[in-house]
Amino acid sequence: MIRLLPPLLAVAAFAVVPSPVLAASGWLNWRGPDQNGVSTAKTKLPDTLEIGGPNHRWSFKVRGAGTPVVADGRVYAFGFYGETTDVEETLLCLDVKTGAKLWEYRFRDYLSDTTYNRYAIGAPVVDAETGNIYLESTWGQLFAFNRDGKLLWEHSMMEEYGRLTFPNGRTGSLAIDGPLVITDGITANWGADGPARNRFYAFDKRTGELVWFCTPGIEPLDSTFATPVFGNLGDQRVMYAGTGCGNIVCLNVRTGEPVWRFRLSQSGVNADVLLAGPGKLIGVHGKENVDATHHGRLVALKIPTEYPTGPKPLVLTKEAELWRNDDFMAFSSSPLLVNGRVYSTIATGSLLCADAATGKLIWSEKLAPDQLHASPAYADGKFYVPMHNGTVHVLRDAGDKAQIVSVNKLDSLVLGAPAFYGDAVLIFTRENLHCFGPKASAASVPPSVAFTPEPAATGPVTQIQVVPAEFALTPGQAQSFKVWGLDAAGRRVREVTAEATWAKFIPPTALVKSEVDGELAGATLRTTPAAKLSAGQLQAKWNNLTAVTRGRVVAGAGHRETFEALPLGQKNPAGEDVGFPPLPWLGARVKWHALEKGGSKVVTNRLDNILFQRTMNFIGPSTLRNYTLEADVMTDGDRRVMSSVGLVNQRYLIAMVANSRILEVSSNHERVKESVPFAAQPNTWYRLKTRVDSDGKGGGWVRAKLWPKAQPEPDKWTIEVRQEKLHDRGAPGVFAFSPQALKRVYLDNLALSANE
Repeated sequence: MIRLLPPLLAVAAFAVVPSPVLAASGWLNWRGPDQNGVSTAKTKLPDTLEIGGPNHRWSFKVRGAGTPVVADGRVYAFGFYGETTDVEETLLCLDVKTGAKLWEYRFRDYLSDTTYNRYAIGAPVVDAETGNIYLESTWGQLFAFNRDGKLLWEHSMMEEYGRLTFPNGRTGSLAIDGPLVITDGITANWGADGPARNRFYAFDKRTGELVWFCTPGIEPLDSTFATPVFGNLGDQRVMYAGTGCGNIVCLNVRTGEPVWRFRLSQSGVNADVLLAGPGKLIGVHGKENVDATHHGRLVALKIPTEYPTGPKPLVLTKEAELWRNDDFMAFSSSPLLVNGRVYSTIATGSLLCADAATGKLIWSEKLAPDQLHASPAYADGKFYVPMHNGTVHVLRDAGDKAQIVSVNKLDSLVLGAPAFYGDAVLIFTRENLHCFGPKASAASVPPSVAFTPEPAATGPVTQIQVVPAEFALTPGQAQSFKVWGLDAAGRRVREVTAEATWAKFIPPTALVKSEVDGELAGATLRTTPAAKLSAGQLQAKWNNLTAVTRGRVVAGAGHRETFEALPLGQKNPAGEDVGFPPLPWLGARVKWHALEKGGSKVVTNRLDNILFQRTMNFIGPSTLRNYTLEADVMTDGDRRVMSSVGLVNQRYLIAMVANSRILEVSSNHERVKESVPFAAQPNTWYRLKTRVDSDGKGGGWVRAKLWPKAQPEPDKWTIEVRQEKLHDRGAPGVFAFSPQALKRVYLDNLALSANE
């Protein structure tokens, strides 16, 4: 659920008067103005980058693994502090001349499995039109700030859309195009979007409302942190990106329609693509190829030059390859295109140069023992090439070989790309953010440039779009919608909300015939305090055009669930009579079943897919706070083999870890993890009661009771965990972990109430 911070910005339509305005300018995203890591500015940059040397301007003590961005003399850096339990991510705003801190916003990990301090791998992005800054945390928290650090809106992608996290912390950078800020990730949402897929989500950059979402690929084997690259296809605005299912995809930016895809790899494509002229795209990956057992490949694709008609997405085949080069194995290092040549670092620590017309290797220069992540960048006729071992190589292309200008040893590992601004080069290491440039009395700050908004749409309305595209309400809440009339190119012509008619809508292909438990009054859906958990679509109609939005009624304070109303009638692989959990539970349909046990209906985790041996599913809004969540819990097994079952309360997981004979409170396991002994027995019902209390000063307590259901509730809490920095809100949820998918867990009599 969107969290807006008052006062709200004035909302403007997509179509604005196209008069130039002075707005943010500089190195606004991690790949620079042309989305390719190349600076065309005619500015002299330093040849050497030596800490403490003549070109060392300043350093700031913060750990980072991505790329800083710069706008109008301000550096925006995504970093982190700490080692173990004290890890915090941060968005920093620094003065580019001095490195002085102007403002900072810190945030803490929750419920992710990020390990190895794999934090802050992405980058902020600055909107040229508004000067606002956007960032996604490692675990999927989206933030929007103004240039002075005021939080404008935020989303929890994990709790609202079922975004999954991964130990390697792959998040990457958001992307902005026109009125939209776009993210992607592996999500397990609800309904048809319940299965885990690599999905893209586009939000209105001013309001945070979801404009569209899209599933362009197939089942993923990996996550990815590639950033979309934008372009035009006829009169349509499109974007190109790698996905976790090994595809390069093309999407319509304004509507989210999938246009085409090409399968490049068995696993994720993490490097950004290059647009190499009309009808030509260059991509690289470092995983196993789809048609060979070796890893890695650089390819050039012949891509459509006109927007396709008919069914989409088109699936491009091997015939789309113009050339391929198997010397390139670049895992997440993105390539460069300079003067008709492609440059990329590869896993074995070399920088390779190939002809962009033929793919033929021209030269290779060994720079370091290995390289997996950091991308090279180009400016002032020089390549700045960070390597994993903490060296940054400055070199030129001498035709048939590389000409080394300098080799600079920094203070720690380098995982991100350099950024350029005026006469400065900025580079993150795992210990500091460094700025290099001539030590003049005043560092060079380029002048602001005029920004011209997209021209107003003047064509006829040929399609409509409902915003928000997805919603979630608790009983007693209401949601209002807007209906926009779009032209054939997907641009907003005018709002037609007042002229539209509305109805609940069940798609003919829906597996579950369900409606939202609420009443429509024009463009507003209202739920009563007695509304039931439910989900469905709403359809808006205007002038014979239709569009839909979809949403859920989720659990709020006062929710009770015995599961007795859930229908059965399906058969699982064991032949049992089963049904499905409540439809509004995120990602739960493929991971839980309802069945009868002991004369009543309960829910149990499914063991028919070992990939789902661990599951966490949210049942309420991310904005909920100060609540008690409780349920009956039980595990199958014997004294040697049992499973874990638990509840999520305000971004803390409280679990009966039966195999370990403990009751455990955790969030990210490396950041918050405390337990007390509890000798749970198999096939025995227990009552688990959880509660989070704030102390009003930023800290608080996570508390839980666990006792045999047949006995009275104990007076004392079984565990109390003090948190000096408490998560002050979070969605309620359920949890199961069955190692090797051997033993089930069960849940019954779920209850959610406000703290007394």
